[in-house]
Amino acid sequence: MSLKEKIERKDLLRYILLRLLIITSILIAAVIIQYSTGTDFPPIFILTVIIFYGLSLIYFLLYLWGKFLVFQAYLQLISDLMLITWLVYISGGMTTATYFLYIFAIIAASLVISEKATYLAAGLSAVLFGFLVDGTYFSLIPYFHPDQAVKQEFGSVLFNLILAWAVFFAVAFFMNYLSRSLRRTRHELQQAQKELILRERLAEAGRVSATLAHEIRNPLAAISSAVQVLKSEFKGNGDIGRMMEIIVRESNRVSQLLEQFLDFSAPSRKMFSQIDLGLLLNETLEMLRSSGELDGEKIRVDGNYLFRKITYYGHPNHFKQIYWNLIKNAIKAMPEGGKLSLNFYNSRRDGLKIVIADTGVGMSEQDKENLFVPFYSGFGEGRGLGLATVRKLVEDYDGQIQVNSEIGRGTEVIITLPLINEKRMEPN
Repeated sequence: MSLKEKIERKDLLRYILLRLLIITSILIAAVIIQYSTGTDFPPIFILTVIIFYGLSLIYFLLYLWGKFLVFQAYLQLISDLMLITWLVYISGGMTTATYFLYIFAIIAASLVISEKATYLAAGLSAVLFGFLVDGTYFSLIPYFHPDQAVKQEFGSVLFNLILAWAVFFAVAFFMNYLSRSLRRTRHELQQAQKELILRERLAEAGRVSATLAHEIRNPLAAISSAVQVLKSEFKGNGDIGRMMEIIVRESNRVSQLLEQFLDFSAPSRKMFSQIDLGLLLNETLEMLRSSGELDGEKIRVDGNYLFRKITYYGHPNHFKQIYWNLIKNAIKAMPEGGKLSLNFYNSRRDGLKIVIADTGVGMSEQDKENLFVPFYSGFGEGRGLGLATVRKLVEDYDGQIQVNSEIGRGTEVIITLPLINEKRMEPN
């Protein structure tokens, strides 16, 4: 039993309900046969059915407890195989078709536990059934009822036994294949649902940003213009002049924030041009150094961005914005300093890869889950728009963004962009 295996509680409940359905069906069939043929079933059969129901009650109570689900699932599987072997024995062994019940245990193992458990169920079924058949054939085990003893040729017994084994493992193989496809489909559906929710939030953030931009930009432009006019007429260089400079500078900063909102709400349709991504990255680093946000003594920057010339078709401001947001996040993740790696990889098969890695604090599972959600920030002072904006810009270029991160082991951001040519001059 692997401790790494995980079982959903709802799947375990389905397993309990499935075994109840099967044993109830067998009981109903037995009652029908009894009334139609007048044959009385031995009390041991009824006792076995009662044991099945009693175990189901115990398993349901364990399910409500909600602990050791993997252990419970294996316990159910093994006990079911033992009870099925007992049912097969009291019903006549190979002379009856009750050994098909092993198949239900194999199916349950595949749907509820794991691929390994499925082959384990098939193997145990083969061993238990083989032991029962060989034991009764060679008189090592007496038949439950003397009337069940039927003389069979050894070749026929061996053929039927091998056929049963083949059926067990064939069912295990095909069920694992179907379960794998089912789990993959379920995972893709969950990812699609998360993606849909995220896109709805992105759309809502876009609508909010557009509204804010239109409501604020015009008054802000009027204030900035009025202050610049006053500044041109005011000849002094005292406190009033410095305050006017602050107003203009802060107005420009707010204007840039509004432009970020507008870029987030609607992609730019400006024509692309041939750009040098390494040069743009170096310019972004210089801006961060000049602003004091990138301390060269605390954070060591390396990578192939300095000597690899990567030409791409796009808008330079888009890539500066991508670099700016990702590198600022990396800097925030390394408050005590560290290493920032910036690399480009280009191939016809994989496209263009931009890899930005840091040796910072890393991210928790919650941070990774909400990484691209607007207005969610892993840093206390953040607005939660940086990575959402990056993702939107990357998707405008039909690209993908992947983030690998662990607490205490840093973060690696991989942007993959398709190779494009001059015929594709605008984002979709």
